[in-house]
Amino acid sequence: MPKAIKKKVSKKTHDTETEVQDRIQDIKKVLEKKQKTLVAYGLITLSAVIVIGGIALYRFNANDQARKLEYEAYKTYYNLYQKTPLSAPERLAKALELYQQAYAKRKSPRLLLAIADTYAELGRDDEALKALEDFNKRYGRESSLIPLALQKMADMQLRKGDKAEAIKTLDRITAAPGDLLKDVVLLRKARLLEQEGKKDEATALYKELSEKYPSSPYSEEAKGKLGEKKAG
Repeated sequence: MPKAIKKKVSKKTHDTETEVQDRIQDIKKVLEKKQKTLVAYGLITLSAVIVIGGIALYRFNANDQARKLEYEAYKTYYNLYQKTPLSAPERLAKALELYQQAYAKRKSPRLLLAIADTYAELGRDDEALKALEDFNKRYGRESSLIPLALQKMADMQLRKGDKAEAIKTLDRITAAPGDLLKDVVLLRKARLLEQEGKKDEATALYKELSEKYPSSPYSEEAKGKLGEKKAG
């Protein structure tokens, strides 16, 4: 019988098959690694979404609670819809507590001004001044509110008999951008200077008020002062 001829598998073919299998294994490893990476990224993204969502929910709840507390403080301060009548000091003390709770929940320039006002109504001028200074530091960019806060500070300083500091505070309003309360500042500074016997400086301010702000409700008073000066 003729012998069967064995086909000799070339080394080259064997090497090629091995290389292909190795490549397949490498691809599998890469895919597995990418899959793990994608899972990891997915978990990170999911965690971030949960955290951000939690923060957003917390802020929403905090803001909502702050609004409710502020409304209750407002009603108490102005004695509106109160079931139990309170004396003025009790009412103001309760309003102050509610305003402070609201401010702790949500920092707001409006709430801080309300706190300062309530301190002032309670006769706690030092605490009112401290709250207003805090306002000026925190909310220096609130151009529509800064002059109002400074005017309140000047009121506190005058109430304490510190005219020099009050004039400095009024000057800060003058230096602020815009015309808000500038007529009031001129009038109040003129009155203070007049009380101190500085007639010429007061007259200059009355003149500035009447010329710069002719439609101001204080313009007539300024013109009257200037008329008295001419008559004198």
